[in-house]
Amino acid sequence: MSSFSVDLVSQNVAPAGNPGRVFLVGAGPGDPELLTLRADRLLREADAVVYDHLVSSGVLDRVGSRAERIYVGKQESQHSLPQADINALLVSLAKQGKKVVRLKGGDPFIFGRGGEEAEELVAAGVHFEVVPGVTAASGVSAYAGIPLTHRDYAQSCKFTTGHLKEGSVQLDWVHLVQPNQTVVIYMGLGALPEICRQLIAHGQAPSMPTAVVENGTTEGQRVLVGTLADIAVGVRAQGFKSPSLIIVGEVVALREKLQWFEGMAGKVDGISGLDNP
Repeated sequence: MSSFSVDLVSQNVAPAGNPGRVFLVGAGPGDPELLTLRADRLLREADAVVYDHLVSSGVLDRVGSRAERIYVGKQESQHSLPQADINALLVSLAKQGKKVVRLKGGDPFIFGRGGEEAEELVAAGVHFEVVPGVTAASGVSAYAGIPLTHRDYAQSCKFTTGHLKEGSVQLDWVHLVQPNQTVVIYMGLGALPEICRQLIAHGQAPSMPTAVVENGTTEGQRVLVGTLADIAVGVRAQGFKSPSLIIVGEVVALREKLQWFEGMAGKVDGISGLDNP
């Protein structure tokens, strides 16, 4: 892990004829075997890897021995480096002529701020490429045994983020409460009681099956299944922590017969009888 000073690093300039490049790489939801072949190769070839809090240790084990590792992770209410400084770091490293991997949990263009970083790289004249990753919604739900769509239960799926803004969750609740639809909420654990309250207030059934998956796709995966009415109480009682993904919809009920990962990971019994005992 390295520290970083924008002022010092920005003085360096790439050798002539050796332009740097930044790769915005999706690390997937945790299991290193879900990395794409291209992501795995770039990790082994990189001069520097700038990585987030959500990148698992198994994925970091794929980084080549010669690469400089720079941690810039963000946790709830704790930012090791402001986004503007991360942008400046990427530009600075590239202008030193380095092959830089900006490693993000999930997919860089799905709640990963990859678009913002790409804009900064364009403005600075830095070449970049985007390497998609398995986003948490698809990877975590699959490992939890919950299909996001199913002909009998859900013909559409919506992704949203539950980040608090000025103390309240500001989401398009009406469009999140639709029949035959699955809702996946990233980064919503801290706001879970309010999310459940608002969904019910806008017409969703309190009995709607709801799951929270902690550390999905890893050996530490835990799954709690309940309803909108009781899931927040169960999460608090079981001490669930981030990273956790919230899944709301009738498809959650399928977990009882479709779960397959529990033989390789920890498990919390459901609070409404939907999980196996």
